[in-house]
Amino acid sequence: MKKPHILITNDDGFEAPGILKLTEIMCELGDVTVVAPEDPMSGSGHAITVRSPLRLKMRSRNNGLEIWSCKGTPVDCVKLGEQVVMRKKPDLVVSGINHGSNASVNIVYSGTMAAVLESTISGIPSIGFSICDYNHHADFSKVDKYIKQIAGQVLKNGLPEFTCLNVNIPATNGLEINGVKVCQQANARWVEEFDERKDPANRDYYWLTGKFELLDNREDTDEWALRQNYVSVVPVHYDLTARHAMDHIKKFDLDV
Repeated sequence: MKKPHILITNDDGFEAPGILKLTEIMCELGDVTVVAPEDPMSGSGHAITVRSPLRLKMRSRNNGLEIWSCKGTPVDCVKLGEQVVMRKKPDLVVSGINHGSNASVNIVYSGTMAAVLESTISGIPSIGFSICDYNHHADFSKVDKYIKQIAGQVLKNGLPEFTCLNVNIPATNGLEINGVKVCQQANARWVEEFDERKDPANRDYYWLTGKFELLDNREDTDEWALRQNYVSVVPVHYDLTARHAMDHIKKFDLDV
């Protein structure tokens, strides 16, 4: 049987430990092309590069694995990976393994998940993987089984139209993971502050700080699952229509 062709990207850069681990796992499932940012692009969301040229650099090629770096965003990487490097649609796009959680509201800011949503727009089955550990040397020793299983099931069964998966893996700290939970996105927010400082020329500058505030105590959310040491799997789609609000908005006094 013909091997599936898998495109991999991330937002931590092509040399990040997370993408190296994800590449190792995906090579067990098919032929792999990596197109990832040359530099870390965390928090870039769905940004694309429109005011400067995009450049690709071949890093290595052997035994069904190609690795490219891109001087652009994760979304740029997906676009270039499909249209320039592969010149065809891959069978699967995976993004990650992100260093840090992309559960709950974090998906809004995530370059990891923006790449996945971009490939979903193109009709490609896509998965974003994150581990809830921001450490550069995060423990990936427990992830293989779950990532391989989830990716294998998507390759076998596909995903509903316009849908991708946001998969978050708890930081294990040496403990075994309890299993997998299919969840909904928890309601949360970042309560932000700006730390105001002075540079040597006495000019103001600011560092963004803040804390994560969970506003949800339901037991079927990604945040709940992660706190119970489960891998959370949230089906996500890019249609942002708030259908529950349609009737309310239609009651507005609008000139229609």
